[in-house]
Amino acid sequence: MDEIQTPEAPAFAPLPTPAAAPKPAADLRTRILEAGGLSLDRLPMLHVVFDRLATACSDAAKHLASSSTFYSLSGVESGRFGEFLDAYDANAVVGIFHAPEWDGHILVGLDRDFLYTMVEVLFGADGSEPPVEEERSFSAIELRIAQMVFEQVGKALESSFGLVSQTPFRLERMETRMEFAVIGRRSNKSVQAKFLLQALNRGGEMFLIIPQTVLNPLRPALGKVLTGESAARDPRWAQQIAAEAQKTAVKLRAVLEERHLTLGEIAGLKVGQVIELDATPATRIKLEGNDRPLFWCRAGQSQGAYVLRVEEAINPEKEGGDGLLG
Repeated sequence: MDEIQTPEAPAFAPLPTPAAAPKPAADLRTRILEAGGLSLDRLPMLHVVFDRLATACSDAAKHLASSSTFYSLSGVESGRFGEFLDAYDANAVVGIFHAPEWDGHILVGLDRDFLYTMVEVLFGADGSEPPVEEERSFSAIELRIAQMVFEQVGKALESSFGLVSQTPFRLERMETRMEFAVIGRRSNKSVQAKFLLQALNRGGEMFLIIPQTVLNPLRPALGKVLTGESAARDPRWAQQIAAEAQKTAVKLRAVLEERHLTLGEIAGLKVGQVIELDATPATRIKLEGNDRPLFWCRAGQSQGAYVLRVEEAINPEKEGGDGLLG
């Protein structure tokens, strides 16, 4: 009897492993925003402005209280506007400032410790009591003090940014809830500067947030590299120094003629001896100040007095000698 053979089961090739799904391409808008971010290293004048702001705020605080109050710049960083605000949620008062010449807004904030410290400073505390650590809604007095501080900061901002661009900073409103402190999209790139307040052996923090869209037109001025002490030169202070220097009294001397004599000739001079001059009425007269030649002049008379008329300035590099040139 023949053996019946059953057909073998066909061999099936293993199913191919599905290829990994391609990763979605990065959001083009996000990449563009990241590429266009501000590089703080390329804006050296921004740190100068913030240093001047800290100094101006310290000077303004000296007129409010007898206790020593100091502001200092503690850091500058770039990031997202919304992330900066989230760090102070329910823990700060912010002021919205409008800069008309820039057609933009900036934000200044005072944290809870800042306000508590400022209240104690203004009401004459000596720092012997422990600092207040209560988390509550801000009182009417604390909000009024915050408004006063914001008004001073607005003036300090105008003075500090005067180095790069002249614009007033007008306080439009205050907010205690960060979700209402909106001056742009939360995803917008911004620059934040933090300032430390020190008084009564305690302190607080003031922060300043400037959107990138506001700083973009100022990049050429903020990107200047300044050397030496001129980096922090105060234009108003320089103008005041120049005005005071121009009030200084200066003695002038008119030299009609100069002659070189030997020591023997000088020793031989006698009382009553007449020394003849080669100068004539047409000879130019040299006007000196502090033994330095200043101007060439012509002699004349006016209302019975001798006068000098200035003709030209003397350039020592172009003059051939110290004597008169006729």
